[in-house]
Amino acid sequence: MDINKLFDEYVLPNQLKNGAKLIGRWITEDKNEIVTMWHYPNYGDYLKIEKRVKKDQLHQQAKKQLLTLGNPYLDYRQEFLTSTGVYHSPKQNVTVSGYITNERGEALLVQTYWRSDTWELPGGGVDDGETLDEALCREIFEETGITVTLFGVTGVYSNGSTLSIVFHGEIVGGDLKTSHETQDVRFVKLDESNVHQYITRGKFLPRVLDAMKGHSIPYESFNVRPYKLVERLDGK
Repeated sequence: MDINKLFDEYVLPNQLKNGAKLIGRWITEDKNEIVTMWHYPNYGDYLKIEKRVKKDQLHQQAKKQLLTLGNPYLDYRQEFLTSTGVYHSPKQNVTVSGYITNERGEALLVQTYWRSDTWELPGGGVDDGETLDEALCREIFEETGITVTLFGVTGVYSNGSTLSIVFHGEIVGGDLKTSHETQDVRFVKLDESNVHQYITRGKFLPRVLDAMKGHSIPYESFNVRPYKLVERLDGK
């Protein structure tokens, strides 16, 4: 196991699930120095995240694996940088989530490591070049191990900097399991009497309540120059 594999299997998932954000990772031309850059909201949050990271089982496993490599580090240093401003054009952060049901009408919910106070619909960010439906199917599979088919859009929500689109769909396969992002995943029979017990954050509740109504509107993804329809969901 080399140092890059150690990073991919232990360091990265441990940092991500405890709240850090990876900016990027670079290696010099002669391949004798690696630079990794992380983003934290502030120094106080960095200290809290590092405390959780060092308590995590993945950290202990990484230390054991590091011993098997001998001492791969010729030198190691850590520096802290403070942003001097924002140097990119403002843009929306686009996320997708899915109200996914099984044959019993139960909804798929996840509980993440960084929002462990609430359950929520599975989903995540849309990568460059992805359509919304592709991104959602990928995120659901990564977070829960479930493959799905989608029907249409149940709602669109915006807070000014983030645009969130919720789809309705059904499970078609896969094996339910957690990931490095989710500490618990399950199907739950939701209704008005118990939804507040699971969805405890105000911004998530309307999305779930709207989706529970069972109605969805059409959605299309397509290419241009020349025009080609990629996917159409007719709604339900």
